[in-house]
Amino acid sequence: MNKTVTIILALFSLTLMQAQDINDALRYSMDNITGSARYRALSGAFGALGGDLSSLNVNPAGSAVINNNQAVVSLSLFDNSNKSTYFGTQNKKNDAGIDFNQLGGVLVFKNKNSNWNRITLAANYENTNNLDNSTFTSGTNPTTSIDQYFLYFANGRSLGSITNNSYSNMSYATQQAFFGYEGYIISPVINNNSNTQYVSEIPSGGNYYQENFVVSNGSNGKLTFNLAGQYKDKLYLGLNLNSHFTDYTRTTSFYESNTNDLNDGVQNLQFDNQLYTYGSGFSFQVGGIYKASQNLRLGLSYESPTWHKLNDEFTQRLSVTNKVAGQTFNDLVDPQVINIYPTYKLQTPSKWTTSLAYVFDKKGFISFDYTLKDYRDTKFKPENDSFFNTLNSNMNAVLTTTTEYRLGVEIKEKEWSFRGGYRFEESPYSDQKTIGDLKGFSGGIGYNFGDTRLDISHSITKRDFNQGFFNQGLTSPAFISNTNNTTTISLLFEL
Repeated sequence: MNKTVTIILALFSLTLMQAQDINDALRYSMDNITGSARYRALSGAFGALGGDLSSLNVNPAGSAVINNNQAVVSLSLFDNSNKSTYFGTQNKKNDAGIDFNQLGGVLVFKNKNSNWNRITLAANYENTNNLDNSTFTSGTNPTTSIDQYFLYFANGRSLGSITNNSYSNMSYATQQAFFGYEGYIISPVINNNSNTQYVSEIPSGGNYYQENFVVSNGSNGKLTFNLAGQYKDKLYLGLNLNSHFTDYTRTTSFYESNTNDLNDGVQNLQFDNQLYTYGSGFSFQVGGIYKASQNLRLGLSYESPTWHKLNDEFTQRLSVTNKVAGQTFNDLVDPQVINIYPTYKLQTPSKWTTSLAYVFDKKGFISFDYTLKDYRDTKFKPENDSFFNTLNSNMNAVLTTTTEYRLGVEIKEKEWSFRGGYRFEESPYSDQKTIGDLKGFSGGIGYNFGDTRLDISHSITKRDFNQGFFNQGLTSPAFISNTNNTTTISLLFEL
């Protein structure tokens, strides 16, 4: 039977919404090394080099180093592995896929009669962050059940506000209490509309077996329009105007069972949540590269905050198996409502990058980038909204300023190029535990056919983090170790 889904535009204040959290902010604030195979092979250490379309990601002056008109297309094959540990139980989940992650071109205008002897116009699209990922966690929690999540939202809230209002007119917090009440997970202490205290119907005793399956799909994309120029063969300056696109779906399925009382109370349940986020954004970049000598290059660039406008759509569903005096009841709580929340804004932090490169004539080069980024500047807006104001204060308290180091080496032998890179990025959290530091290694080769070049790279990044099932009540984290392997193939055409 087809379900009829009611779409509800949530007109209530964002203060009542409580759907965003720090994880949402970091999802769109943290960077990833994407782009062409050559760029990836050097771990993105291109700030003082340029000469590659993806180098615009770090320094917009890089296109002015390109000598001829060219177009580049890149294809990536990725394998994402997540190993989880939850109260001693280990699991592993792998995802693999293919992504056309980069496409761009540059036009080079030369004028030997001017001090500005080269002007370039470029356009480049990149999937800046592939958000396809999944984790599976399971284990036996010795103390805490999902009932604490529903009790957190229900206690202090009148029974009348839960039972006498349409689901679509409820705030996010009341909706969570509604699920707990309608699923017979919690019950009022006094069965009247003025009651504000609730008790759990999940049998006590501990040892709650829990599973959490999280699947995310989507991407952050960026379309860059670039203008750059070369001045007297010494100085390269550039400007990027970036248009950002977000399309992200996150589905979670939480399961819990217990054997504390096989005759009465909740025996097991499954709580499903789906968040769909979409929107657009804008940022700009300015940068320069200075040729200090024939071999030494210096780079400096600034990337503005990205100003996102985002929209959230949210659905939930709960199924529960209860027993009363040994008789089994299966309850389904499915409002079949899509909550569409008001558009909100997210400002990600800006960053500065300084770069140094030494070129060994036509034999190769070594390049180093240093990036500074303050995640405490991340902000949800409008800031005068009480919920966003509290969330911004929390982010300011737990996030920190980070540094990132990127090192790249290329050696040329006739038509062949051999490349390698290293990347280290500090955790955006001051405790360095919620999300750990990132370490990455890369390598690749390229072959120049003349007017065409083929590049292949492989990169590996590793990062550990703690993943809580819920933000309130049941917050026991699972330890996740993530390893991402990406192989990229790029084909460059000189026009």
